[in-house]
Amino acid sequence: MKIKDFCKSERPRERLRFYGVNALSNSELLAIILGHGTKKENVLVLANRLLTKYDLGHLSCLSITELKNVFGIGEAKACQIVACFELGRRRGCFNSEEKATINSAKDISKLFLSKMSNLKKENFCVVYLDSRRKIIKDETVFVGTLNASIVHPREIFEIAILEGAAAIIVMHNHPSGDSNPSSEDLEITKQLISCGKILDIEVLDHVIFGNNSYYSLRENGAWE
Repeated sequence: MKIKDFCKSERPRERLRFYGVNALSNSELLAIILGHGTKKENVLVLANRLLTKYDLGHLSCLSITELKNVFGIGEAKACQIVACFELGRRRGCFNSEEKATINSAKDISKLFLSKMSNLKKENFCVVYLDSRRKIIKDETVFVGTLNASIVHPREIFEIAILEGAAAIIVMHNHPSGDSNPSSEDLEITKQLISCGKILDIEVLDHVIFGNNSYYSLRENGAWE
């Protein structure tokens, strides 16, 4: 049955208009994003099939190429899905960062876990803070397999000086999903702490993100 053959009270768009977004299921919301189905199935069936195969967390991580491998998802629909999830991630980070004061790794996790745990490559990022521990900015400094020879303290602290940061928090992700630190992670952390002391810019923590998890080196004794 085509969506146009549904009674109006059962069509996703009409339900959104009359009852509001909270009344809609995930499948109905996805159906609205997709717009239309295929010759063999309506858009609601297509949305249901997608969400049966992938939960929302997994769906949000798929690339355009991966989505196009699903029957009924062409390039346009794949782009719509990817853009929708990315916009949601950006909105969440933007809204939270503006007023964020960072007092713990948990605060960092609330802001960056969704973004960092979904990255396909290893990203080394720095959060720059003022003297009241409010975020000035965050910056991705390196992308790729991390080791002590490519993570240059000079570049990290140069930005801190230019931004007038009083402290920094460094963070990176493990695409493997395991948030436990490697020996390289520990070595990089020691180097940054040492440089921070010389420059009087405190390194507050090094947070590692895995599959919807995080590991704080400070909270687990790396600063002792």
